[in-house]
Amino acid sequence: MSVEKQQLNEQFNELKAQFSAQPYPDIKQRIRLLKQLKSQLIAAQDALTDACSKDFGYRTSFDTILGDLLPTVKAITDLINHLPTWSRASKRAAGISLWPSKVLVNYQPKGVVGVVAPWNYPIQLALIPVVTALAAGNRVMLKLSEYTPHTNAVLQQIVAQSCAKDVTLVEGNSQLAAQFTSLPFAHLLFTGSTHVGKQVMSAASKNLTPVTLELGGKSPVIILPDANIKTVAKTLLFGKLTNAGQICVAPDYVWVPETMQHQLIQQLCELYRKHFKQGVEAKNLTSIISAQHYQRLCDYLHDAENLGGQIINPLTVTQQDALKHRLGLHLITNVNEQMKVMQEEIFGPVLPILSYRELGEAVNYINDHAHPLALYVLGHDRTNIEYISQVTQSGTFAVNDMLMQVTAEQVPFGGIGESGMGHYHGIEGFKTFSHARNTLLSGKFNPRIGLLLKQYPLLVKLLTWWYLRK
Repeated sequence: MSVEKQQLNEQFNELKAQFSAQPYPDIKQRIRLLKQLKSQLIAAQDALTDACSKDFGYRTSFDTILGDLLPTVKAITDLINHLPTWSRASKRAAGISLWPSKVLVNYQPKGVVGVVAPWNYPIQLALIPVVTALAAGNRVMLKLSEYTPHTNAVLQQIVAQSCAKDVTLVEGNSQLAAQFTSLPFAHLLFTGSTHVGKQVMSAASKNLTPVTLELGGKSPVIILPDANIKTVAKTLLFGKLTNAGQICVAPDYVWVPETMQHQLIQQLCELYRKHFKQGVEAKNLTSIISAQHYQRLCDYLHDAENLGGQIINPLTVTQQDALKHRLGLHLITNVNEQMKVMQEEIFGPVLPILSYRELGEAVNYINDHAHPLALYVLGHDRTNIEYISQVTQSGTFAVNDMLMQVTAEQVPFGGIGESGMGHYHGIEGFKTFSHARNTLLSGKFNPRIGLLLKQYPLLVKLLTWWYLRK
């Protein structure tokens, strides 16, 4: 056994022993833990902002505060406010066959939960699963991304000062991640690519560990003929340039009516020149996380151009800086399916634009490909919106907005098909990390047992009449 594997086992066993010693932390204790973590998180906001910027090479404070820190604090506040209600036993109807007993569903902690966090939102996507699992009464092992060492160091301090006995943080490369996912967790949540998600699910299956997979895929945008093209351009730029497009629900490609394509490109370029006129030197543009991912995006652009795509650069100044791995907005037209940019999740400020004559062309294309994590519709025709909603499947669905559906605390977040399985956020998250225990309560007076033991004919006739009547 490797040193890393042995250490992981020891950390897991220590948390398991902690859970065995207190398998059901009371609700006040859980809330107290969440408040401590929230307090430490708020106190460390400047340190986290600086650390994230170092990890990315440069990251705007907007992307860290609005995209990472605030959603995490909001999620903790929501858990604190709703936990007393969510954790109550749920009364269910027992039915005549179980009279005079009562039936309940009790929500129990599962045990030691594993969380594998990605690099793109190293605060939110690490801590929201953790705090949700803690709210459900579990202990947590969190595997942090090796791409964000500075942020990880601050998170280590936050955990040490708030919940060190309940949460263990782990850092390491993909090899350690594979060993991590092979541990016999009570539940495992992974956020990352579909390719790696399949490996995670395979590793978890050996221990029959239930998994929640938050993956990605290619999230499409459909622009309807009645859309205001200026508003559409603003929405698209926000969705594509927030965190430099390094978001699992970022728009991956756009379908626009053929007669509106030129207008859309013109508006996108004008808006980009207005808000990002300095290109890669702009202080409101986050860097690509690493030279490796920067090169991957450049390869997509070269591949698209070689296969007949037209690359549109909204600025005359350079839009690429390999040394600082910074990349500005690049639009692609004359798109075809052979291009890598239409086969792989982009995860960067590159936007393919396709046109349609009939709305059904866009819908059929989406349905012929893997279900996306997000589907966006920009326009106001209720008939068309309802049609798209009914005939497509996606993890999330947003109309005339972008990205923000993920920040709604009271609704579940998760994918479908290749974009993931399972949910968290809100009460669905609490239930994901809880065991819903079927509980039957019978008192001193319980004549049913004696009647069943005797196979009493009248009881059989009564139940047969009650349940089999037309």
